[in-house]
Amino acid sequence: MKKMPLIIAAVVTGVLLTAVGGAAAWYTLRPKVEPTPEMLAEKAAEEARKHPPKYVSLEKVIVMLRRENGDTGSHYMAVDLVFKTNEKDEKVTREHLPMLRSVAVRSLSALTPATAGGMSIDQFAEEVNKAYADSYEAEKRDKPFSEVMIGKLIIE
Repeated sequence: MKKMPLIIAAVVTGVLLTAVGGAAAWYTLRPKVEPTPEMLAEKAAEEARKHPPKYVSLEKVIVMLRRENGDTGSHYMAVDLVFKTNEKDEKVTREHLPMLRSVAVRSLSALTPATAGGMSIDQFAEEVNKAYADSYEAEKRDKPFSEVMIGKLIIE
């Protein structure tokens, strides 16, 4: 009779240890579920809802276009750029605006008036995005923004 509580405690302990061992085995041996593109898209959308993007403007970037042979006049382009970033990198993007202006001028000043006049907004954005990617890669730094968009474009 005195050993009965000890036997009950041993049985209960054994059952609990078996249950914990079974749960651990199930957890480690269960099949791994690979995320589908839909699951990844939903997760990205959820992140976007939690942390909406921030936009930083760089206005009035004036660029003198390269002259073509025989052209004696000056041709200019004015462009407003908008950088898409996140909340934590917004300040860094603002601090980089002078450098970003310089890279945009260097990239776009290589265009002739004829070339610039035949380009779409998407092509301008692609050109500037590539220039920024190359610039940050050359400096071995991470871009504080995900993309640059054209807010306004005037070619004179």
